[in-house]
Amino acid sequence: MSGVLYLVSTPIGNLEDISQRAISILSTVDFILCEDTRESYKLLNHYGIKKQLISYHSYSEDEKIPFVLDHLKAGKSIALISDSGTPCISDPGSKLVKTCIEHDIEIKPIPGPNSLIAAIVLSGFEIKNFYFEGFIPQKKGRKKLLEEICKRKEMTVFFESPFRIEKLLRELNELCPEREIALCRELTKKFEQVTRGKVSDLMKDLKNLKLKGEFVVVINALK
Repeated sequence: MSGVLYLVSTPIGNLEDISQRAISILSTVDFILCEDTRESYKLLNHYGIKKQLISYHSYSEDEKIPFVLDHLKAGKSIALISDSGTPCISDPGSKLVKTCIEHDIEIKPIPGPNSLIAAIVLSGFEIKNFYFEGFIPQKKGRKKLLEEICKRKEMTVFFESPFRIEKLLRELNELCPEREIALCRELTKKFEQVTRGKVSDLMKDLKNLKLKGEFVVVINALK
């Protein structure tokens, strides 16, 4: 009988934001797949969980899938976690899930924290529907995508590096200066910050924007 692959959501910042079910699953599986063992050990140590961690990131996903599949077919139970939040959302895991489906292996999601949803509800914008763009390309296709986002009537949400957030604001200021935006950083952490306003207004106050931690950018729907 095949084992089970658990997709376990982990805290996006505050280590207390984890479900009892997630702790139970991480404590009982045979081993845990994770992006960065150093980051994941912080979580496991916090909760006294002693389990083997195996590195599983975007660069090794293809070569690790056969290894994981063999263990699942042998009846092992395995948890997949990302550095923070829910696996497979702009993080590795989708290929493994697809492979498990193709081989009739049971997959169970263990829901929990997600920076995408946290940012949307913190934005203060009316939530009817939204587009999720993941990470905006650094170079190729970046300008075209930002032009599409600025023309889009619906809300758009995406991730951006702290090293490119100033560049992003300058680009958006050229394309849609009057569009409402919320920049969310360090969500659930001690220095959580949400900056809201029109793109042009945020540009004027750029010096007060702290450039630390991954940003979740929410661009409001056109009214």
